[in-house]
Amino acid sequence: MSFSPEWLALREPADHASVNALVREQLRARLASKPLVRVVDLGCGAGSNLRGTWSALGPKQHWTLVDYDPTLLAVARARLTTFGAGEPMTHGGLRLTLPGTTIDVTFKQVDLSRDDLGQIVDGADLVTAAAFFDLASQGLVDRLTSAIAARRQTFYTVLTYDGIAAWLPEVLASAAMRAAFNRHQHGDKGFGPALGPDATGSLAKGLGDRNYTVTTGASPWVLGADFIALRRDLDQGFAGAVHETGLVPSADIDSWLAARLVSLDAVTIIGHQDLLAFPR
Repeated sequence: MSFSPEWLALREPADHASVNALVREQLRARLASKPLVRVVDLGCGAGSNLRGTWSALGPKQHWTLVDYDPTLLAVARARLTTFGAGEPMTHGGLRLTLPGTTIDVTFKQVDLSRDDLGQIVDGADLVTAAAFFDLASQGLVDRLTSAIAARRQTFYTVLTYDGIAAWLPEVLASAAMRAAFNRHQHGDKGFGPALGPDATGSLAKGLGDRNYTVTTGASPWVLGADFIALRRDLDQGFAGAVHETGLVPSADIDSWLAARLVSLDAVTIIGHQDLLAFPR
């Protein structure tokens, strides 16, 4: 499953505003003093996770951005070039210069559903991802947590959907819409049956069982007037997903969506969880 560059650009400001500050500070305390931090970013999309996380790490970083979609890897390169005065490096890499920090970036196209996850994360101090693991299957999580634990790496992921969805003003159809959407979240997103809202719990158990200390914290989107374009786009996406389930009458979905699209003061709240794990 892939996402359009336009959708990723639309959501990026809300993503960065929503990450859990306490979990992020624990990451900073663990890694910011290292002279070099080597990072593997799974399902990197257009590079938003690097742009949101770099300031919590050390003065010298090396990021390997991993994605299945070559178009998104190209978009990531272009956006990072303007973000950090990027200069081309040998073998297709990019060097970013940011305040007090130098980041070398490499880009790698992989298929996380098939390729060897141990080889993908090998050599990293930190394995990370953003808005990814609710799409993943239990099998993918099992393979990844095993690979990370075998290498005693730090793991940090943000913005994993947790099943909380609320709309203000609340209407009668909201409960049925939420239940149908959460059912839809368990469909196959390219890795087998998706964990959806169960993903954070699965990651926490998988790493906790492998002798890791795990911390989680809420990182909800609260989308009001400041994020009206994202809120409307998201509401349309919710309605489309619920239509696919056949669990809510189409007339109810269409009425719900029409009211949301014309409103200037409606609010959409989407729950997420951030997670940090490191070996004991």
